[in-house]
Amino acid sequence: MVDIPSPAVAVVGRHNSGKTTLVVKLIEELTARGRDVGSVKHHHRLGFEFDIPGKDSYRHRHAGATETVIAAPDQIARVRTLSAELECASIVQSMPGHDVVIVEGYRKSGLPTIEVMRAENEADAAVARAFAEGAKNGEPLGTDFIQKSRGERAFEFEEGSREADFATKMPTANTIAVVTDISQAQEAAEVYGIPHFHPDDVRGIADFLEAYYVRPKVTVVIQAGGESRRMGQSKALVPFAGRPLICRMIDRLSPVADELIITTNEGERLAFLAEDYPELDIRLVPDLHDFRGALPGIHTALDAASNPFVALVACDMLFASPRLVVAEAIALKESGADAVIPVNKHGYEPFHAIYRRSACLPAVLELLDAGDKRAQSFFDRVNVREYEQSEVLRAEPMGGCFINANTPEELHALEEAFLEE
Repeated sequence: MVDIPSPAVAVVGRHNSGKTTLVVKLIEELTARGRDVGSVKHHHRLGFEFDIPGKDSYRHRHAGATETVIAAPDQIARVRTLSAELECASIVQSMPGHDVVIVEGYRKSGLPTIEVMRAENEADAAVARAFAEGAKNGEPLGTDFIQKSRGERAFEFEEGSREADFATKMPTANTIAVVTDISQAQEAAEVYGIPHFHPDDVRGIADFLEAYYVRPKVTVVIQAGGESRRMGQSKALVPFAGRPLICRMIDRLSPVADELIITTNEGERLAFLAEDYPELDIRLVPDLHDFRGALPGIHTALDAASNPFVALVACDMLFASPRLVVAEAIALKESGADAVIPVNKHGYEPFHAIYRRSACLPAVLELLDAGDKRAQSFFDRVNVREYEQSEVLRAEPMGGCFINANTPEELHALEEAFLEE
């Protein structure tokens, strides 16, 4: 099982700013869009009752159990006694597989944060004034405005007052958006180049999160081609450890695929996969071109994919790594590049790489229309984020991701090594 890290965004604000209302509405909106949403709520006070007094799990806890798991056929809950509060990053790390985790609170977590300010809330109004004054004076986000006010009297807060206390919770360098109906805060956000939304614009906020922070869906394309002259038969169907090689690749890569495609000119011979993997809805797609090459193969994969990120893996990469696919997808999202391609002393590894469909498909088409079939020409036309060997090993410490078999002898040697493990 491969744990896919969940991206997370924190919704922060002062007491009665409307954080919980916004979080609930965002969860409802994103879930309605088919997104898998996790959530974390920061509880400031010590202790809370998770179960109903008198129930068995409650009795377990109060008898002295430091950790109690309540398991049912459709859900599970865990209560654990802590010696110290967990960091938010650790909590999110323990919640893999979500398209996004919405965190309520945890301002100092280092997560991207959405700042909520509501006109009806006195503390929010105070923060909006400070925020606007800081923007006017060119102060960086995260400035201690209260400390500055003591010297400059820029803000009229009574020292030790409720306003002064809450105004210390200001937008920071991690603020990615401001949700507010206060004009001063909206104007300050524009000065800082931060998008702002009205609290009622839940769809707009969800659009923003989907565009920049929600996990992008990934199509995994296994390039199976057809007959291999050097192998003497189809690589997809050649036996490995008692099963067709293509089955090994599906088993390895399907856990990280939102859509799984196999490019092949042997659709009839691979039709058995629909029966073997009914839950995967595997698509078999023929090559778009009658000539071989890296660029035609990339074109077929990009053209067939339905999702914005396309991971392309050759079917003879016996130790292809689902963890590397996940790491490449994260790097593509964070870097904003058009492609993330592993690079080593042999050069690029384009068939264990990930591509941004919207940018790469037009570039490939332009080159093919011009009669250029060279992969290097394609790499020169798009923004490639080179994935260094050290990064590959962090993602997949066992290494060997790019080992492939071109002949029966190579395949036999790799099979023997695999069976000896």
